Amino acid sequence: MTTDLPSHEESDKSTMCASCAGIQQNWRRARGHAELVQGSNRTVAHTQGSVTITRYRCEACGTIWEYENDKTNRHAGWSVLGRPAS
Repeated sequence: MTTDLPSHEESDKSTMCASCAGIQQNWRRARGHAELVQGSNRTVAHTQGSVTITRYRCEACGTIWEYENDKTNRHAGWSVLGRPAS
């Protein structure tokens, strides 16, 4: 008998609020949500030019996000850095 376990991505999303779980990751023009509080930003040099990376924290669930604004890479955008311990 086997038990269906949630995939890694599904279990990670269970610790996020609904707004964070709805953010489309790795897509440059995807929107964040109103409870993301902007933190620090940094500029990284790439061969195509400099890229700004901004860190955010969700006030509702504590998830830490980074947004990479690389106009030459449409798969940049939102990525999760960390989540609060469950």
